[in-house]
Amino acid sequence: MYRSHVLVCGGTGCTSSGSLEIFDLLKKEIAKNGLADEVSVVQTGCHGLCALGPIMIVYPEATFYSMVKPEYIPEIVSEHLLKGRIVTKYVYQDTVTNEGIKPLIDTDFYKKQHRIALRNCGVINPENIEEYIGTRGYEALGKVLTEMTPDDVIKCILDSGLRGRGGGGFPTGRKWQLAKDLVKGGQKYVCCNADEGDPGAFMDRSVLEGDPHVVLEAMAIAGYAIGANQGYIYVRAEYPIAVDRLNIAIKQAREYGLLGKNIFDTGFDFDIDLRLGAGAFVCGEETALMTSIEGNRGEPRPRPPFPAEKGLFEKPTILNNVETYANIPQIILNGADWFASMGTEKSKGTKVFALGGKIKNTGLVEIPMGTTLREVVEDIGGGIPNGKKFKAAQTGGPSGGCIPAEHFDVPIDYDNLIAIGSMMGSGGLIVMDEDNCMVDIAKFFLEFTVDESCGKCTPCRIGTKRLYEMLDKITKGQATLEDLDKLEELCYYIKDNSLCGLGQTAPNPVLSTLRYFKDEYIAHVVEKRCPAGVCKDLLSFVIDPDKCKGCTLCARQCPASAISGTVKEPHVINTDKCVKCGACIEKCKFGAISKK
Repeated sequence: MYRSHVLVCGGTGCTSSGSLEIFDLLKKEIAKNGLADEVSVVQTGCHGLCALGPIMIVYPEATFYSMVKPEYIPEIVSEHLLKGRIVTKYVYQDTVTNEGIKPLIDTDFYKKQHRIALRNCGVINPENIEEYIGTRGYEALGKVLTEMTPDDVIKCILDSGLRGRGGGGFPTGRKWQLAKDLVKGGQKYVCCNADEGDPGAFMDRSVLEGDPHVVLEAMAIAGYAIGANQGYIYVRAEYPIAVDRLNIAIKQAREYGLLGKNIFDTGFDFDIDLRLGAGAFVCGEETALMTSIEGNRGEPRPRPPFPAEKGLFEKPTILNNVETYANIPQIILNGADWFASMGTEKSKGTKVFALGGKIKNTGLVEIPMGTTLREVVEDIGGGIPNGKKFKAAQTGGPSGGCIPAEHFDVPIDYDNLIAIGSMMGSGGLIVMDEDNCMVDIAKFFLEFTVDESCGKCTPCRIGTKRLYEMLDKITKGQATLEDLDKLEELCYYIKDNSLCGLGQTAPNPVLSTLRYFKDEYIAHVVEKRCPAGVCKDLLSFVIDPDKCKGCTLCARQCPASAISGTVKEPHVINTDKCVKCGACIEKCKFGAISKK
C-alpha cells in the first residue's frame, strides 16, 4: 500500500514537452530518497490543460504541479513527498489561495466541465486493465451480456439521445438499429474511426492514449447489439502512443477473456484488430475508411447503399468515432435518462473540444451541450491573451465555419451551429483575435482541402483548386468584385455536386467568412488592403521618424538589408527590397515601425 501516488501526464502534448524525462527522474529521485515502497509513480493520459505541460499531480493532496522542469524534481521529492511540505512555487497558480491549495475541479478551467468521455483520462494508468476495471470498466459489457437483449441495448442508446460525435451528428442508436434490422444474420462488422484529421483536433487521440479500454468495451457492446463478432479500429499511424496503448489494451482484454470467444461465458464472441491509416483526411469519411481497411486506396463510394446495409467487405457495418464509443459504457451503467438529462432538447450529453489558437488555456475541455461559446472562450479558456479582442472561432475544421463575435452567446449544439453557418465537426475549436485575417483563414483551410482531396470526383478535385486560386488572387490584391460573386457561386456548385462529405463541406470556411466578414474581402479587393495586416502582398512597413531613435537594431536584424540610416538618426525602409518578414517590428524597442 502506497501513501502517495504521483500521476505524470503521458499524453502526446506533455510527452512533447518532456514528461517522459520527468517520469524517469521522479522514479530515480524517489528511489534515492528511500521512498520506492511508499510512493508510486504512474504515467496517465491527458489532464486537459495541455498548455501547462509537463503536468504531475500528487495524491492524496491532489496537488497540481505544472510546467515541471527537471531541476524541480529533487526539491519536490525532498520537500513534498519526503517531508509533506507542498512546494507552492511550482504549483499551478490558479489552485493556490490564501487558505491553501484548492481542488483542481474548482478552478475556472474545470468547474464548468462535465467529464464523461474523458472521465478516466489523467486518472488511471491506461496500460493497466485492472485500473480500468477498478473504475467500473467492463461492468457495462457484463450487464449487457447477462441482463439485456440486443433490442434493449439499442433502445437504451436511442433513448439517451446520443448523436455521432464525429461530425455528422446522426443518432447512434438509429445507426445500430439499421445495421441490426436491415440484414438478419450473417457476418457483420463494428468499426471505430480514430483517423482524426482536422487541423487542431486531438480529442480522439487523447481518449485512446488515456482510456483505450473504454473504446474496446463499447465496440463489444455494439457488436452484441447488431450481431457482429469482429471489430476494426482505424487509427492514424501518426498517433504512435495511441497505437501502442491500443495494442496493449487489446492484448490485456484477450488475456482477461473480455475479447475473443465466449465472453463472460455467454456464448458471445467478439474480437478487435487495428488497421493503421496513412494520414489521409478523406479516410475520415466512412466509406473511404472502409475501403482503406480493405486494403485499397482510400476513396469514398456512392451512397446508397449505406454501410448499415453494405459496408466493410460488402457486409453490414456500423462506424462510430472514438468519442461516441467513449460515452456508451456510462450510458449503459447510468441509464438513458441520466445522459438525456444533460445538454439541449436535440443535442444530449456532453461534447469534447480541443481548444486552440488565440486562447490562454490551450487544451481539452468537455462541456454539456448548450454551453455558450462565450463561456468556453472566456470562462474555461481564460480569454484572449495580450488584451486582444475576440474575432471569431472556427469549429469543425476544414468542414466547418467561422463563428463571429455577434454569435458569441450562441449555445453550442448541432442545430445552432448549422444555423449560423458552421458545424460541430469532430470538436476542434480554434479561437481567433483581431490580428487574424479571415480571408487568409479561409485560404488556409482550402489549401488543406486541396491537398487532401482524393481526386475521385471532379467538383472536389478541380473545384477546390479553383477556389484556392481565387482566394490567393484576393489576398494578393489582384481580384475584382466580380470575382467575389464567382467565388460564392463556385462554393455552392462544389457543395451540391461533390461525391462525399469532404467536397460537400470544403466551401464552408469560405461561405461563413463571406457571410460574416464580407467587409474584409471588399477591403482586399477594392482598397487593396488587408485590415488585419496579414496578407504580405498588401502590406508596407514604415518607420515613424518622430519615434525612431536611430539605434540601428532594426537594420541589423533585417535579412534583406532593406533598412538604412545612420546612428541616432531616423531610419527608412526601402519598400522595393523589403520582404515583409516583420523582424524589424519585433526588435524595435520604441514602437517606431508599423505595417499598413
